[in-house]
Amino acid sequence: MSFRTRLFLAILLAVGLPLGALAWGVGHELGQRVTAQYQQRVSSLASIIEADLARESGTVASRLSALSAELGRDNRIRLAVLQSDPRYRQYLLDYAGAAMRLAGLSMLQFQDSAGRILSSGHFRNQFDQLQPELPRELGSIRDTLVLVRTRTPDQPLVALARLDSIRIGGRPFTLAGGIEAEHRILPALASDPELTVSISYSGAPLDSASGRVLRAVSLPYLDLLQPAGQQQSIAKFVVDQSLEPLVALRRGVTLWFVAALALTLLGAVLVAAWLSAVVSRPIRELAQKTAEIDLDRLDQSFDTDRRDEIGALSRLLGGMTSRLRSSSAKLREAERRAAVGDLARQVNHDIKNGLAPIRNVLRHLTQTAREEPGAMAEIYESRRGTLESSVEYLDTLARQYDRLSAGPDRGPCDVNAIVEQVVRGSLRDGAVLQRQLAEHLPSVMGDCLMVRRVLENVVGNALDSTAGRPGGAVIVSTEASAEDRVQITVADTGPGMTEAELQRAFDDFYSTKPGGSGLGLSIVRRLIMDLNGALRVETAPGAGTRVVIELPTTSGGTQA
Repeated sequence: MSFRTRLFLAILLAVGLPLGALAWGVGHELGQRVTAQYQQRVSSLASIIEADLARESGTVASRLSALSAELGRDNRIRLAVLQSDPRYRQYLLDYAGAAMRLAGLSMLQFQDSAGRILSSGHFRNQFDQLQPELPRELGSIRDTLVLVRTRTPDQPLVALARLDSIRIGGRPFTLAGGIEAEHRILPALASDPELTVSISYSGAPLDSASGRVLRAVSLPYLDLLQPAGQQQSIAKFVVDQSLEPLVALRRGVTLWFVAALALTLLGAVLVAAWLSAVVSRPIRELAQKTAEIDLDRLDQSFDTDRRDEIGALSRLLGGMTSRLRSSSAKLREAERRAAVGDLARQVNHDIKNGLAPIRNVLRHLTQTAREEPGAMAEIYESRRGTLESSVEYLDTLARQYDRLSAGPDRGPCDVNAIVEQVVRGSLRDGAVLQRQLAEHLPSVMGDCLMVRRVLENVVGNALDSTAGRPGGAVIVSTEASAEDRVQITVADTGPGMTEAELQRAFDDFYSTKPGGSGLGLSIVRRLIMDLNGALRVETAPGAGTRVVIELPTTSGGTQA
């Protein structure tokens, strides 16, 4: 992920996360607080309903008390209930209806001690019927308003009822009365238009549905329309507060927050895009300039007038480039000197190898002149080829190094002939140097001078390893191998090498010989690589060394 993208995302997160947290927090806090207020309002209304019901209970009780007092003083009622005077029978039947309307009640029923209905205001035709459960149940719940469901000529009536008792002529009577609940009490209780009050007759616990706040005021409930044993239960005045206004409020607040968040994020996107572009543009320019720097191109300019961190970085890169230019110049000079020194050491090594045959021939001629002067002409003639070959070798080396190039001049090479030249030029006093050359050996594709340089170094090292050792010998053999290759093997009976010595044998400037340059085998390795050949060394301490060289034939082309 690029720096610009990370900066862009960081700005979006820095703006979006606080706004999102604010929106969630406001919505959550708003929901909790408003819900708590709704719950408080519902609880308050439930308390008010309890007080209103208590007040209604007192009103009904006072009206029944007044009716009872008047009823005890009414002689016509006395004559009708005590002496069963038929003249006042009609008055007794009509009494409850008139008294009920006069007292403002919705239900009024006058009964004797046996529960016989003597007069009923809400249902006149119930006279002489037995209904002992009404006074019994109302009498068992004293000083409490009871919800009673009874029959009227049109439909059932639910009333908030109380009971009062009187004595007429020493005989007990009851007077039950009440106010209609569903149409007279409920509208007065629901004073808040956002709250609804209803009556639940089931007696089951309230199921607080999602999205609503419910409270209930419980009252004893007597259903006279049910069979005996199933009449008494519990009814509830249920206060219901819908949370729909809260949901609408939260929805509105959420919409506004979403709109504000969208506008803020849009602004943040634009600002982040602009800011990331402003910040990343100079960094990209610095990166592009830095990417163009290498050792061959250190002329990149990092000059700037900026005084910020980008300017400081530009000046640091400019100083680094300046130091690199200075170091590069020093490095090139050091490399040039190292190359010249390496070339000089190679020239010295190769010239020494080329002079060794000449030195051997001159030593042989000197010995012959001292011991057998008459054989000088014959010896010279036999060794002239070695002298000419060595001079030609040195001349070719001189031409190549004059061009400062050791590139191969490829062509067919007679390996056996090169081995003959190397063996004749490498003969030393006391050294046994043998050759085992295969007949009809195919020519190799390469530079003959490079092949001779390889053999000069390998054979010279083999002769040096056997010098001074009794029975020391070096055998140079050639043979044709598979895959269009010619194999040259140089085996000696010298001391051999350890594994550690073999690992370093081809390193530059590593030598185990006193006065050695350490370049012989290193040159051999590079030359064989240039000839697309292969090199293998088999050695062990005390078992001598066997160097195997494989070179491609002319039919094999330049295969690696």
